Amino acid sequence: MPLTFTLQHTDAKSQARAGLISTDHGQIETPIFMPVGTVGSVKAVHLRELKDDIKAQIILGNTYHLYLRPGLDVIEAAGGLHKFNGFDRPMLTDSGGFQVFSLAGIRKLKEEGVEFRSHIDGSKHFFSPEGVMDIERTIGADIMMALDECPDGKSDYEYAKKSLKLTENWLDRCIKRFNETEPKYGYHQALFPIVQGCTYTDLRQRAAENVASKNAEGNAIGGLAVGEPTDVMYEMIEVVNAILPKDRPRYLMGVGTPSNLLEAIERGVDMFDCVMPTRNGRNAMLFTRHGTMNMRNKKWEMDFTPIDPEGTSYVDTTYTKAYLHHLFKAQELLAMQIASIHNLAFYLWLVGEARQHIIAGDFCVWKSKMVEELGRRI
Repeated sequence: MPLTFTLQHTDAKSQARAGLISTDHGQIETPIFMPVGTVGSVKAVHLRELKDDIKAQIILGNTYHLYLRPGLDVIEAAGGLHKFNGFDRPMLTDSGGFQVFSLAGIRKLKEEGVEFRSHIDGSKHFFSPEGVMDIERTIGADIMMALDECPDGKSDYEYAKKSLKLTENWLDRCIKRFNETEPKYGYHQALFPIVQGCTYTDLRQRAAENVASKNAEGNAIGGLAVGEPTDVMYEMIEVVNAILPKDRPRYLMGVGTPSNLLEAIERGVDMFDCVMPTRNGRNAMLFTRHGTMNMRNKKWEMDFTPIDPEGTSYVDTTYTKAYLHHLFKAQELLAMQIASIHNLAFYLWLVGEARQHIIAGDFCVWKSKMVEELGRRI
């Protein structure tokens, strides 16, 4: 069945929405955060924990990384990424565009596509829009992203304009190839275009109008949180969401902090992903409803209270601050696992709470209080 989006509630005082995305691998309640499973796994998190403790409804896989390792032959032989990693809920794959952007020193952009060298062994590879569609068909995610170029947030206007033209041309080729091919594993795959345009209002408007005209099953906003000021990011979200169709899910790529999520939800975003919960967790930073904690700080050495005493809805209260502090000081791997699970569970709790307050009609009041709390250092 095609991917569908049911808009269930809209906040009266903002653009915040609660919805339901339906895919062949299950339903996704929005707003939603997607844990990042770069190479087919969410770092330091077991599949059981991902499903039962974190309650992930959808995860993200990375086309660039999966293409390089384990490789398409392995994934196809397994029957697709769902069969390969055992996650039987919806999955999304990015196009590899951001990873190629981050390889600025070892890639060459052309109208035909992008040539790059593997960060693993230096071998040379080429991504074309058509090739990326074929790769994502083979990986088998429920939602595929179109190939785009992600310019730096501080790019000048002429570069941003040239980059957007390239992304728009690639999108047309992605759509053509997508329509010429079929899913490999017996379930539907959707293609989401990506709105680029850097920090320039006219380019973002043009990009959003072009993407909206494609009548895709969902749409994405890319190229934000890549160096531009936060208030500019929020402004660009508003510009784009004023144009993107309201009856399709909107995915803000690679964002961000808990406060970023709430601000974007207020502006009409439905889907998010970011490595921050796991990356920061592995580096001893924990997110809670009262702010962030650095678990290496000596202040936690004799604190035998649970990591978040009020957080029983999103964290295992078995572990104390003192114990987690000890694990990080001792460089035990369990520290990274506990922190990653905690942060991801918190992110899923946060968007779930946002959804409930949208439905209840008091989202803006709740959000204002939460943003103030989330910005604190405990």
